[in-house]
Amino acid sequence: MKQESTLQGVKVIEICNVAAGPFCSMLLADMGADVIKIENPNGGDTLRSWPPISEGYSENFASLNRNKKSVTLDLKNPTDLQAAQALMRNADIVLENNRPGVMDRLGLGYADIKTLNPQIVYCSISAYGQSGPRSQEGGFDLTVQAMSGLMSVTGEADGAPVKCGVPVCDFSAGLYAAFSIVSALRVAEKTGEGTHIDISMLGATLGIAALQTSEYFGSGNNPRKMGSAHPRNAPYQVFRCKDGYFGMAAGNNSLWKSVCEVVQRPELFDDERFATTSLRAQHQYALLEIMESIFAGADAHFWLEQFRAAGVPCAPINPYSDILADEQVKHMNWVQNIPLPNGLTARTFASPIRFDGHTSQITVGPPALGEHNDILDTFALRGEDA
Repeated sequence: MKQESTLQGVKVIEICNVAAGPFCSMLLADMGADVIKIENPNGGDTLRSWPPISEGYSENFASLNRNKKSVTLDLKNPTDLQAAQALMRNADIVLENNRPGVMDRLGLGYADIKTLNPQIVYCSISAYGQSGPRSQEGGFDLTVQAMSGLMSVTGEADGAPVKCGVPVCDFSAGLYAAFSIVSALRVAEKTGEGTHIDISMLGATLGIAALQTSEYFGSGNNPRKMGSAHPRNAPYQVFRCKDGYFGMAAGNNSLWKSVCEVVQRPELFDDERFATTSLRAQHQYALLEIMESIFAGADAHFWLEQFRAAGVPCAPINPYSDILADEQVKHMNWVQNIPLPNGLTARTFASPIRFDGHTSQITVGPPALGEHNDILDTFALRGEDA
């Protein structure tokens, strides 16, 4: 089975900006869905202006909008609004990530489109959800990281609040949305009944925080910031060594024994403070001091070689330049060339999903703004069927 054929024939209309929605629709497009991105004629998706810019084209935009088509419509113009409705009348999926109520005011909300297309799977992504006391509050990844509790467990214990360097709230919402859409699409195809999917960045971020929320529910205590350390495992963190840092995780007694053998300190395995995973976690600051005094004697490369040979999970602290050039990434064919509308070629991270041992090859790059307006010229603006 080819990845790009799994959703072949499925039509998606996207009215989204920046990250969560475009990422979701790109996942669907990677699986073969026909995605038409509706953009404002005045600049389009705001991500188009984000650097790095290659001769007028954003590589940030390219990274989230491959395999799509772009049409430009001013949704406040009655004729263009009719064109959007015509596209949605013949679609399987509508995806939008505007503030709740915006699509309704335009006449493109779920209730409006359901009357035109009862089988439509309509997915709305927002900061806090389509209803409730916070539904009208705006939100970006930063503010949702703060609101969701994520910042309270990120960073060093005595440090200022910091966000995760990857926009995890945006992309977790996009992943939940894609999963929900495909699930709902299966039901719609069987029953002929569509649905409205409500995906919030807040809910998605809390959803992936299952270990933290269960810690609170089970103990009544708020999880705390611990840097790279773990509240229930040790040694399981980043360690300082002679020339910098490396990560090492020995999350069970067998691996802990291997660590003791690698550092040539067998007596640590018999130390009552470190007899179990829970005890090691309780005494991890003492354990950290011992470990780092040993690791100071050699560089990260040495320790990584030793731990790998012993079967202990470990890793360097990679910048993106190193991991994108890593032999495993190369083997998986995850970094691929992508054509840009201006004739240049950029590199991007392709779909990480593999079917039958193969990574799908990128053949269609991101669209220029309004590149596919001929779609509108041939049917939508005339009010005809797609």
